[in-house]
Amino acid sequence: MRLVSFNILNGRTLHDDTVDVRVLADAVRSLDPDVLALQEVDRNQQRSGRADLTAVAAEAMGAPHHRFVAALAGSPGATWTAATGREQPEDAAYGIALLSRFEVAGWEVVRLPVLPTRVPMRFRGQLAPTLVRDEPRVAVAATVRAPGGEVTVATTHLSFVRWWNGRQLRHLVRALSGARRPLLLTGDLNMGLDRAAGVSGLHPLAAATTFPADAPVEQLDHVLADRPLPARFEAREMALSDHRALVVDVDHR
Repeated sequence: MRLVSFNILNGRTLHDDTVDVRVLADAVRSLDPDVLALQEVDRNQQRSGRADLTAVAAEAMGAPHHRFVAALAGSPGATWTAATGREQPEDAAYGIALLSRFEVAGWEVVRLPVLPTRVPMRFRGQLAPTLVRDEPRVAVAATVRAPGGEVTVATTHLSFVRWWNGRQLRHLVRALSGARRPLLLTGDLNMGLDRAAGVSGLHPLAAATTFPADAPVEQLDHVLADRPLPARFEAREMALSDHRALVVDVDHR
């Protein structure tokens, strides 16, 4: 089974910071995933041409089973609020998505703990830190009926705040404790390989730098499993995003 985790940066290309859904579709086709985990996914946002990026990816890979889960509802700079899960398909939103060529027997959405206060962050070119508020975070899991047997695949995009994303990861692993095994946890965890493995108690299936895409120096994107599994992996630079796509061919039997 080919599993791909990819933070798509709202579908933007770095050279001109625009969104062309054809670039996203071409990227998905070239990755050829059986199961695709996406982060920073737009739906009906002006900045991405009002496109449903999950639907674009699903058509490109031939995935009849897919689920977009909003973390934020509305549009940035306007009605940007935490999503509740009651959003309608035509509503503008931003979040994560999970897509599968194989039949999905069930879905589960996990909303993660929200950082209650603003935190100081130092940005490049600034001498003094800026107080920022983290966005809501969410995860989605699917029970996938793959040829090698049923497997749970989950994806998420965790906080950039180091001391908080560990709490979110532990919360997610506990929430998935009753899920069908094997469990494959994917996504942009905003932490390195050793810490992701240590906090989650899961086994990394890929060790490859993924960020920034043009000259990666750290691995923020991961595929973790509840037990060691045979896997081949690569981090592939694409024509969009500031992350590389993490491609893992895994034998989960």
